[in-house]
Amino acid sequence: MTAAESYLQLGLRLGRHVDGLVDSYYGPAELKEQVDAEEPVAPAQLVEDAAALRDSLDDGYLRDLVHGCWTYARVLAGEQMSYSDEVEGSYGVRPERTPDSVFEDVHAELDALLPGDGPLDERRRAWRDRHLCPGDRAVAVLDDLLPLLRARTHDLVALPDGERAAFEPVTDEPWWAFNYYLGNLSSRVVLNTDLPTTGLDLIHLASHEVYPGHHTEGALKEQLLVRDHGCLEETIALVPTPVAVLSEGIAEVGADVILDESSREEAYAIIRRHGVELADPVLGAKISEQIDRLGTVGLNAALMIFEDGVSHEAAQEYVQHWTLNTPEQAAQTIRFVTDPTWRAYTITYSAGRELCNAYVGGDPARFRRLLTEQVRVSELISSR
Repeated sequence: MTAAESYLQLGLRLGRHVDGLVDSYYGPAELKEQVDAEEPVAPAQLVEDAAALRDSLDDGYLRDLVHGCWTYARVLAGEQMSYSDEVEGSYGVRPERTPDSVFEDVHAELDALLPGDGPLDERRRAWRDRHLCPGDRAVAVLDDLLPLLRARTHDLVALPDGERAAFEPVTDEPWWAFNYYLGNLSSRVVLNTDLPTTGLDLIHLASHEVYPGHHTEGALKEQLLVRDHGCLEETIALVPTPVAVLSEGIAEVGADVILDESSREEAYAIIRRHGVELADPVLGAKISEQIDRLGTVGLNAALMIFEDGVSHEAAQEYVQHWTLNTPEQAAQTIRFVTDPTWRAYTITYSAGRELCNAYVGGDPARFRRLLTEQVRVSELISSR
């Protein structure tokens, strides 16, 4: 068995213990059939297997992935480690708390930007509610945005023939949207209609999940790395591995790379045709930019819960205060950061955005490299 096949086997065996840990798999069918047919391997044995595989590998991309699996296997086996050690072991990035003073500055900026003169949280919600898009209509808008985003992405990098993706609605999930990469150059993309989505969110959501985000990365790497070069390790996506930082970073910064002022206006026109209000896209972009700076509130809450022993209720109040969201939305954040599968994952959004944005630096060729090559998180960190 090759090292890549051993990694696939390790990941599939870990996935037998935690639903959703295997984000996607399109590798050798016989390997999955073998793992599905066997008795689940004890977590303690998986710790040993992961360590042996990691220690057999040279320093590099695959070794980083196996190290993430080794860290998660240790958590699964009941080993006590700090939340920060778990996050760093999985993703190669150590979590740092964002000072509340940063959030105070954001609130001051939003106070100047948001219309009205009432309490800030009420004005924030009123702005959002003004632009809300019902879930069934949101899916239709997203589908109509895809051709534009695909064309702009294809201008940057040639997409493989036959790639395809489609949106569908779901409910009762801990996340807002999700890309299930299915292999064969295709994705099933779902939107959690329990959570409020605005017209101003839709461009980001479509670019994050499809073009030039998760679907684009999956299809390009399947074609260029798996089919053309036999990199089997790319046929599995495991939640607790460093590749998640790269993938979320690509998805977070992609729209800014492919869309200019003209193509954004095209996107706004598509959204308006569906009867969704976009009162002032320029103001909306400024407001969204500030709200993005609140993206580490959830990570702070996770550190409070897992390292300070703060109650879920107190952490939810903290999230609600700083994000200016409803109690239900704040509860959804706590649900995500305490979910056994996703609790360490929250860092991938903020760290991925920061690292990929710094690496790309406005250079489309660098963004294209992220989409088409195996790039290590350590390289992104060292290039800051």
